Amino acid sequence: MIMRYSIFAGLVFCFVANIASADENGLTNRFSECMDKSGGVTLNMNECINEEFKIQDARLNKAYKEIISELSPARKKQLQEAQRAWIKYRDANCAFYADPDGGTVANLIANDRFMSMTAERAKELEGLKEQN
Repeated sequence: MIMRYSIFAGLVFCFVANIASADENGLTNRFSECMDKSGGVTLNMNECINEEFKIQDARLNKAYKEIISELSPARKKQLQEAQRAWIKYRDANCAFYADPDGGTVANLIANDRFMSMTAERAKELEGLKEQN
């Protein structure tokens, strides 16, 4: 029981850190508010994460389309290859976090990583656009 409490406390700390860095990674205020209202209930937190993922995925796709439309054919191919490799890495990395023996907490952590990595990549691509 103490180990489960420690894992849960660590998870809560991760989410607080994630919420605190919402501005840094471009996560929405709505996500922070949703997590605050979740009451630490896994199902509620997963719903918040899933909604924010949709927003971040749209942000990522928009940034990708904007940057790729401005590139030469050779650079476009490089970005396409990099993006495909990044997606493969993100998916494999997040699948690793979804430890089948870790219960709902592991699934929650995996979903959070999926959302966070997507937000980080969107920010990275937005930065590339600013450089061009």
